[in-house]
Amino acid sequence: MGATATASKNSFQTEQLSIFYGTYEAVKGISLPFPENTVTALIGPSGCGKSTFLRSLNRMNDEISGSTSKGSIWIDGVDINAPGTDVIKLRQKIGMVWQKPNPFYKSIYDNIAFGPKYHGIKGKQALDEIVESSLRRAALWDEVKDRLKDSALALSGGQQQRLCIARALSVNPQILLLDEPASALDPVSTGKVEELIKELREDLRIVIVTHNMQQAARISDYTAYFYLGSLVEHDKTEKVFSNPENQMTQEYIMGRFG
Repeated sequence: MGATATASKNSFQTEQLSIFYGTYEAVKGISLPFPENTVTALIGPSGCGKSTFLRSLNRMNDEISGSTSKGSIWIDGVDINAPGTDVIKLRQKIGMVWQKPNPFYKSIYDNIAFGPKYHGIKGKQALDEIVESSLRRAALWDEVKDRLKDSALALSGGQQQRLCIARALSVNPQILLLDEPASALDPVSTGKVEELIKELREDLRIVIVTHNMQQAARISDYTAYFYLGSLVEHDKTEKVFSNPENQMTQEYIMGRFG
């Protein structure tokens, strides 16, 4: 089923990961590696478990009542599913951006500075540098540098989503999780977000959930196809889209169902 990895230093992967809501098994024993400096796209019809799987990668499912998990999530040789994991530090290492832009009811500056302040950075010069660096990495600095004290809610939808990406980058994560980050955006804003993802993979591992097959083909290095909570196929994106091993994968990509 494509590439595999070992739970070694500098690795990021799941091993027989299952996610339950009560007794319902939403994700079924998935083992999936995420190589360095790559984008992995998670595709599949609605309700197939891909967003649940994505949320599990930084323990966000912990916030859902009745959610439990089995199996392992390895990062740098440590199982983050193990008891005693500091989820605050974990989410500093593994950032997440949601489907709908969700800027805080604060200024543009304070949205970016919020995370670093929470983690103990107080000096204005240090915060100024982080804010500028994060906005530059999110390709937003030139558009907002003269109005950093304005409300983030005054930005366009596309700008708000890039702001949320900048906010995630402000705490210097190793991994970025994106849950359909462009689904609510216009084509121009979608293009900017896609270009940003391509640039960020030079420094990060990125995992993205998308229903847009063309988007997955454009921006990802690897693609994983989910169906009814199971991993049907995982391989290099070019292989999955041009010559999938599973007939079900081909039918989904061609739009015959889902």
